[in-house]
Amino acid sequence: MNIKTGDKVRVMRGKDAGKEGTVTKILKKSDKVIVSGINMIKKHQKPNNANPQGGIIDQEAAIHVSNVMLLDPETNKPTRISKTVEDGKKVRVAKKSGKALAN
Repeated sequence: MNIKTGDKVRVMRGKDAGKEGTVTKILKKSDKVIVSGINMIKKHQKPNNANPQGGIIDQEAAIHVSNVMLLDPETNKPTRISKTVEDGKKVRVAKKSGKALAN
């Protein structure tokens, strides 16, 4: 999986196509990611200590990693990446601009 927590991504497919956000969590076993503000669902919450009232809450649902693309740090457009080794460290490089992505 080429996407890491904290990466800026754009949704390419689905109901939220065209929206951008930051990856907050990665689910490796199911190849899914959770992006802030994307794929919001309504969840019925039972009353508990944290939320004594209960009710309906908005929550981000997971989206498959194939439906999102990383954003180029220079042009802010979707890009693919390549992996190279510089100074003994693995670096992810955006193919459109050639700039290294933050790890």
